[in-house]
Amino acid sequence: MEMPRPDTRVIERKKHIVSRLEAVLAKGAVIHDENETRAYECDALTAYRCPPMCVVLPSTTEEVAQVLKLCSEERVPVVPRGAGTSLAGGALPTADCVVLGVARMNAVLETDYDNRFIRVQTGRTNLSVSGAVEDNGFFYAPDPSSQLACAISGNIAMNSGGAHCLKYGVTTNNLLGVRMVTMDGEIVDIGGAYMDAGGLDLLGVICGSEGQLGVVTEATLRILPKPEGARPVLIGFDSNEVAGACVSDIIKAGVLPVAIEFMDRPCIRACEAFAKAGYPDCEALLIVEVEGSDAEIDYQLGLIKQIAMGHNPVEFRESKSPEESAAIWLGRKSAFGAMGQINDYMCLDGTIPVSELPLVLRRIREISATYGLEVANVFHAGDGNMHPLILFDANKEGDLEKCEALGADILRLCVEVGGCLTGEHGVGVEKRDLMLDQYSETDLEAQLWVKDVFDPHWLLNSAKVFPLAVTEARREAAANG
Repeated sequence: MEMPRPDTRVIERKKHIVSRLEAVLAKGAVIHDENETRAYECDALTAYRCPPMCVVLPSTTEEVAQVLKLCSEERVPVVPRGAGTSLAGGALPTADCVVLGVARMNAVLETDYDNRFIRVQTGRTNLSVSGAVEDNGFFYAPDPSSQLACAISGNIAMNSGGAHCLKYGVTTNNLLGVRMVTMDGEIVDIGGAYMDAGGLDLLGVICGSEGQLGVVTEATLRILPKPEGARPVLIGFDSNEVAGACVSDIIKAGVLPVAIEFMDRPCIRACEAFAKAGYPDCEALLIVEVEGSDAEIDYQLGLIKQIAMGHNPVEFRESKSPEESAAIWLGRKSAFGAMGQINDYMCLDGTIPVSELPLVLRRIREISATYGLEVANVFHAGDGNMHPLILFDANKEGDLEKCEALGADILRLCVEVGGCLTGEHGVGVEKRDLMLDQYSETDLEAQLWVKDVFDPHWLLNSAKVFPLAVTEARREAAANG
């Protein structure tokens, strides 16, 4: 059988683009060997892969501007990439694109404890931001489970949250300003080292825009004084629904824990085998953490215990030491890795009203049974940000497609009960064709107009967020003037 011949036009175009990029970037900052670009062919949604045309790793905002200006002139699509931890395919390349990674841009640029902010390059990892200020008694609040690896650039792109977002909010609540490069190479500063800049809320538009509007190279982040103390409790229940009802009652009572995390039996077993945190043998588990002075902590935990006892828990365990607290959180923070050791899975990210937790947990169990796939639940229960993990066999024909269909039904359920498609993972390629399940065509058109203004040729991460047919029509219209 004769193998298809390489398209000489594609080869020559790649040579041309690579040559131009190498002329404006330092040696070693352009990766174009096919074997080396495979390291960038996917993000953490590994079910989908596509090697890019090439990868660039700039070190400064000015270099990013040169790359984007060049790609704009050549009409080359660009996919921004932080650490590649996206679970929604937000950094998935296309074959004709340049992947622009910010991993080499990881410096702390300014720290101001009096005004409580830190300015960093956005390739810096989430956890290392707190690491830079912890010796002075401060921390950066958003704490995704991937915080050891994920970059601030991706946190801004997806508006990431984490276990402690119930009290401190997600990225948008802790982002003061950005330096961003638009697709035509213009460097713009939005917001700054203060709260609530005047004029249009462009910062709110940028945060959560999934790299569709520009490449954020620097970020000014709010840092907070460390709390006086913190203490978690473990609460075990006989069913998911009862655990969900307990969460709803805690929130209704006006208690504001710093975190309420939920895990069901499949996840509890996997995490216990992996981290040996001493979790109880039960159907569902809550980790509830409060903070403050010892008196404040005792008062809050007293209220939480009173509420929990009304739901007949099989166990209520309060941490008695920093070591016990660390073990409790180790299990939860290890959840995704622990599940990955025993099964292929797809992690969803629907968000629902907390009052609907019992209903949604029951419906997920019923829907998954019709597909014949198991679902493990681990999520930020306090703000209703669910992360159902659909377990499947990637080597079994048809299982991935079945998994995707089940995931779509679960996300539609989230929308039906008054929630939304995503809480912190973003839309990416995973949920783009579900956008019309949440938004009307008029709502979607308003979002498309914003994209038109920032990126009129639809070159920045344009295969994401919006239904693919809509994106292709927009790109074709832009190409035809």
